[in-house]
Amino acid sequence: MNIFRLTGDLSHLAAIIILLLKIWKSRSCAGISGKSQILFALVFTTRYLDLFTSFISLYNTSMKVIYIGCAYATVYLIYAKFRATYDGNHDSFRVEFLVVPVGGLSVLINHDFSPLEILWTFSIYLESVAILPQLFMISKTGEAETITTHYLFCLGLYRALYLFNWIWRFYFEGFFDMIAIVAGVVQTVLYCDFFYLYVTKGGFKHRYYSDIG
Repeated sequence: MNIFRLTGDLSHLAAIIILLLKIWKSRSCAGISGKSQILFALVFTTRYLDLFTSFISLYNTSMKVIYIGCAYATVYLIYAKFRATYDGNHDSFRVEFLVVPVGGLSVLINHDFSPLEILWTFSIYLESVAILPQLFMISKTGEAETITTHYLFCLGLYRALYLFNWIWRFYFEGFFDMIAIVAGVVQTVLYCDFFYLYVTKGGFKHRYYSDIG
C-alpha cells in the first residue's frame, strides 16, 4: 500500500458513489450509459473471483465486495428501477466490438494460462475500454450533466493515480506488471481529451460539448 494506490482507490470509490447518488437523488439515469456499467460489473466480477480462493487483508476484501455490490446496484437502477429514464437510443455503442477482441487477447497474452489468470487478464483489458460506451454516448448527444462529468473525472483520476502507484512499486519494490501498465496507459489516454475539457470548462456546468474524442 502507498499513497498513490490509496488515493486511487478512494477516487475510484468516489466515482461510484457519485454515480449512485446522482441516479438515486434525481430518480433518473438520463445521460448514463448502461452498457458501460454492465462492462464495469463484468470487470469486477471476473477480476475478484479470488475472493473465494485467497484472503489478503480486510481492506482488500472490503473494497472488492463494495465495488462488485455497487456495480450491480448501478446496473439494477438503470435497467430495472429507473428503466423508464434510460436513454437506450443514444446508448448504442456495439459492446461486442470490445468484449470479443478483449476476450481473445486475454487468452493469447496473459501471465499464466489458467482460468483465474485469464479472467483476471480479461478484466484488466476490458476495464481499459469499458468507458467507451459512456464517452460515445456523450459525444452523440452533445451534452453531459455536471454530476456525470465529476464521475468521469474521478474515474480518470483513479487510473492516473494507479500509474503513479506502479511507478512507485517498481522503484521501491521492483514490481513490474506489463499487462496492467499498458492497459492503464490506454485507459488514461482515453480520458485525456475529457480531462482537458473538464479543466478548461470548469466541470462543464451543464454546457454542451461535442468535441470529445
